Amino acid sequence: MIVLAVGCAAPRQHFVELDKSAVNGKAGKVGVAMTPLPKPDTRFPGADCLLCIATASLLNSSLTSHTQKLPPEGLPELKDAIAELIRKNGGEAVVIADEIKIDALPDFKKGGPNIARKDFSGLKQKYGIDKVLVLDVPLLGMYRYFSSYIPTSDPRAELEISGYLVNLSNNTYEWHQTFSESKGTDANWDEPPNFPGLTNAYFQTIELGKDRLLATFK
Repeated sequence: MIVLAVGCAAPRQHFVELDKSAVNGKAGKVGVAMTPLPKPDTRFPGADCLLCIATASLLNSSLTSHTQKLPPEGLPELKDAIAELIRKNGGEAVVIADEIKIDALPDFKKGGPNIARKDFSGLKQKYGIDKVLVLDVPLLGMYRYFSSYIPTSDPRAELEISGYLVNLSNNTYEWHQTFSESKGTDANWDEPPNFPGLTNAYFQTIELGKDRLLATFK
């Protein structure tokens, strides 16, 4: 089960539309990378006290156990798919095998509109690239709303992917977009241990998210 910490979060970067010229043949070499992919898990928004969390966890223990065994279903291959689409459209792209750990990057000293808070410039020399396209998956699995320790919804599958393109000469975003998908089941969801309805919704959610992301580069 995922427990989200509450604190002073940095402002979210707003949407930056991709101009196809940012990844064409004149744009330089683009490295396509991913942050560490999370394992599928459950979360219970609204269960916001220790007793509430314990109750929500107990009520959904079978679902959590099942969710944690689900595969990422093609998400690791998104790097290759995007790199291939960039090449197909005349650009130069390489797939970076290493996981990009954003928190390990130094802070960028300058601030301003569409400037990344982390300094990606070191990737230019390390990988011989001019731009880096990063895919980040902060949410993958199932969620169910609670009011304290009382469930107020059926579980739903969820996927969130953030994609962004950073120009390594000035650390600015040339694309920044978040794709969020969520899907429930019309069938009875509470069918342990395999939860067929929710499992089907999980795989459909991933496919929808992947399709929306890849459509950006077609």
